[in-house]
Amino acid sequence: MAKVIGGITTSHIPLIGKAIDQGLQQTPYWKTFFDAYLPIHEWLEAEKPDVAIIFYNDHGLEFFIDKKPTFAIGAASQYHNADEGWGIKPIPPIHGDQELSWHICNELVEKEFDITICQEMRVDHGLTVPMQLMWPGNQYDHMKVIPVCINVEQHPMPSPKRCFDLGKAIGEAVELYDKDLKVVILGTGGLSHQLDGERAGFINKKFDLYCMDKIISEPEALTSLTIRDLVEEAGAQGPELIMWLGMRGALRGKLNVLHSNYHIPISNTGAGTMLIENKS
Repeated sequence: MAKVIGGITTSHIPLIGKAIDQGLQQTPYWKTFFDAYLPIHEWLEAEKPDVAIIFYNDHGLEFFIDKKPTFAIGAASQYHNADEGWGIKPIPPIHGDQELSWHICNELVEKEFDITICQEMRVDHGLTVPMQLMWPGNQYDHMKVIPVCINVEQHPMPSPKRCFDLGKAIGEAVELYDKDLKVVILGTGGLSHQLDGERAGFINKKFDLYCMDKIISEPEALTSLTIRDLVEEAGAQGPELIMWLGMRGALRGKLNVLHSNYHIPISNTGAGTMLIENKS
């Protein structure tokens, strides 16, 4: 049977992709941030997951604000990146796992989640930057990926609890899949940041660290928040925390935090990185 072996949280800021393109990882501004991923690289190399389910949000490459599904799941054999205008190079195509995607989609619809199933789907920096961070040099050809895209751009957005429940249903679906696969779950985005308006540049370190604690010890403290709460505490783009809650919902075993790092600022954002082991 398939099993979820762990979860990883990471920022997906486009500037990270540009730093990778320019080889800036060991420069003073970036070194602390990139070095925080070394324990994750070691864990991925040791555990060798077969599939990564990645919770992310699309920033306009595939879904612009005129057509914005609340939840969209990839069921394609390949996913392509494209020029988004941030000055970062598109990365090579990413392999999908159609059979597992359809299994998850069937289970989600059975549990009354209204999802958009995408048999063609371009993926933007919300997914590609985490791929670059997890597998440097784009060494991910051995991996299959299932994109889970959540609306975090256009109000109304799904609640933190709804996203946690979505992750929980995905975790349950993986456990019902009758192939011997190791699955890792990525929750991307955040933490606190605001890109525009009177509070542009806003970062709330105290709230970010609270979230990194509670997402392990008491996720209900986060699922009780509203999107408005997240905007007030973490800035206009702070609701990206709901992708972390999707990841957390999929972790149903005994959790062990193997690595945790918080770094500010990265492009006016609080960057949280966590590696969480999920023991059945």
